[in-house]
Amino acid sequence: MTQLLIRCLSICALLFPPLFLSACADVHQSADHHLSNDQELISSAPADAEDPDSDISTELEALRRAGNWSGSSNSSLNKNLFPDTNFSDFPIVINNQVQAYLELFQNQQKKSFAIWLSRSGKYLPMMQKELKDAGLPEDLAYLAMIESGYNQKAYSKANASGLWQFIPGTGSQYNLRMNKYIDERREAMKSTKAAVRFLSNLYDEFGDWHLAVAAYNAGPGKISKGLERYNVTDFWSLAENDYLAMETKRYVPKLIASIIIAKNPEKYGFKDVQLEEPYCYDTLEVGPGLTFDAAALISNCDRKTIDLLNPELCSNKTPLNQSTHQIKIPAGSKDIASKNLSRLHQIVSTDYKTHITSKGESIAQVCSRYDINTTTLLKVNNLRSPKLASGQRLRIPFQTVRYQLLAEGSNKAVAASAPQENIVLHQVKKGESVLQIARKYKVPVELITSWNNLPESGKINVGQKLSLYPDPKKSSQPAVEENLISASTPKDQKTYTPTILATQIKKLQTHDNVSKVTINSIQTVDNNKSKLSWYEVQDGDTLWTIAKEFKLSPIQIKQLNNLQSNVILPGKRLKIKDV
Repeated sequence: MTQLLIRCLSICALLFPPLFLSACADVHQSADHHLSNDQELISSAPADAEDPDSDISTELEALRRAGNWSGSSNSSLNKNLFPDTNFSDFPIVINNQVQAYLELFQNQQKKSFAIWLSRSGKYLPMMQKELKDAGLPEDLAYLAMIESGYNQKAYSKANASGLWQFIPGTGSQYNLRMNKYIDERREAMKSTKAAVRFLSNLYDEFGDWHLAVAAYNAGPGKISKGLERYNVTDFWSLAENDYLAMETKRYVPKLIASIIIAKNPEKYGFKDVQLEEPYCYDTLEVGPGLTFDAAALISNCDRKTIDLLNPELCSNKTPLNQSTHQIKIPAGSKDIASKNLSRLHQIVSTDYKTHITSKGESIAQVCSRYDINTTTLLKVNNLRSPKLASGQRLRIPFQTVRYQLLAEGSNKAVAASAPQENIVLHQVKKGESVLQIARKYKVPVELITSWNNLPESGKINVGQKLSLYPDPKKSSQPAVEENLISASTPKDQKTYTPTILATQIKKLQTHDNVSKVTINSIQTVDNNKSKLSWYEVQDGDTLWTIAKEFKLSPIQIKQLNNLQSNVILPGKRLKIKDV
């Protein structure tokens, strides 16, 4: 019977994993609900993130030495260290664990706590207002102090992020967006509103703020089961049992000690702490892909200021997957930024870095590392073969963008026609199609498709990088027409049919490194019938464009030449027709 029961439980666990996982979880905010379709797990910390638990070993050792957990005061405590417990709207308890944290904050962790106090000036007014409006204790704002040290970019090993240290599942539950463009757990106002709702729900469930704070860390399921298992009704009685992890137990005394010191910092040795200015800003509605550099330029401030105001933006620019975004700019700068936005001019160019290949490294690995396609890597390095040698130096193109403000009344279209590098790395924005990109850079759609190995449908994704090779000399001209034929072609010239001539002229129009029609690139077998047999690939040619000009399909050309891929290199001779 026992084996049958175990078997049934195993089958249920496979069929209904969320039910079993949520019951077993014992991590920070453990109700880790599934993420919605437009969200993804954020598993990497920001480059300048702080780990809020970097000194946890010191805390845990101090708590071990403190002795038994109790909600009542120990007679040996120095009562002169403590104020009247009615000074806070959060329930204050004085015991060994609280004293342990008071001593830590005044000694080993004094430098860190001073930083937290300084940062509190920035966020406390906003947080306390949200808590007050919701009817919650305003001193719950100090929970963000012990969670993150009031650092919007705080990031823990459990993937918790932001001022209130939401893990992805709980963040999703409280409607915080998380994807490769934005992580609203790091947005001060939205994450605070989410934390207020979460804390309110926890208090509704437990009716006790100590238990609610413990559940904020361990998850409500863990706390509920503990209360039932040990037949207790308060946090301190539960903490006396060997049930909760010490990392969870510490949150309540740590919060109480933080409130005690923050309410009267000078009494505890924090006399020269300068509070940061309250969190305030203007917002400006802008389009996708506006970088922090551009926002700083139009707002007349430095880039670091924009970064500090917008830590939720993961790639230092506004999201590409939405048509508009309210970017934060310094308070008082909205008028000038709005005027400057219409004068903002983007100058896109291409620069190159060097990659030295390692032994056994393939061209596919190099392309994957730098997010470029094989055609681009071969082209910019003048390679005829995809095989790489150890120690080979490769040029890796990457897009650079700089900004300038045009003079008032200047013609932006004229300024935008300045020459660019021959290769452009274009990142697809929301709503863009291959046709729109082709019109912008004045190159045929088919070339974009071929350069980037796109499917025949031309489907592209937001954020995808496309390699383009526009002709800078033709940047202000319309795309080449398919039926372009020279009117001066001699009537007795039999070697070239009009279709062939159109091919050569188009090549001349599209690629500035082709200075003249290469008449030897096509060999004929029968001049009277102009049958074609061989064609030498020129710079900029693709399988698709060659097939189109000679009224063949790419598959036919691949079959005639035993090609295994669509990559063709300049100088290669292709068989065009059996003779």
